[in-house]
Amino acid sequence: MIKQFKEFLTQTNALALAVGVIIGAATSKLVTGVVTDLLMPVITLILPAGDWREAQFVMKRATDAAGKETITAIKYGDLAGMALDFVIISYIVFLITRTLIPKKIEPATKECPECLEKIPVAARKCKHCGSVV
Repeated sequence: MIKQFKEFLTQTNALALAVGVIIGAATSKLVTGVVTDLLMPVITLILPAGDWREAQFVMKRATDAAGKETITAIKYGDLAGMALDFVIISYIVFLITRTLIPKKIEPATKECPECLEKIPVAARKCKHCGSVV
């Protein structure tokens, strides 16, 4: 049974998926920390004073027999806050990803389809066999 489980982990890439989930959780904590501790204090200096995330358009107020008030409202401040959080977090993830993943360097040469010799990418004719590329 242990042997089957080991085969399952290696053949189905379940182990790689688990590692990806763990790294994703750690990245999430890092991004949340950067946004909460570094960016949001600066952004709150730019945004208007007050609790703008609580802004709402009240459509209906009702009071029941026990005196409890119910409010039906469109919470546009909360939606705007979530949209702002999404944009900031997405941008931070983009910056981290761009930093960690190396840029792909395009090769300076390609193979001639006829003789398989290396020729410059911009070449239109192979210098070895003379065929049109």
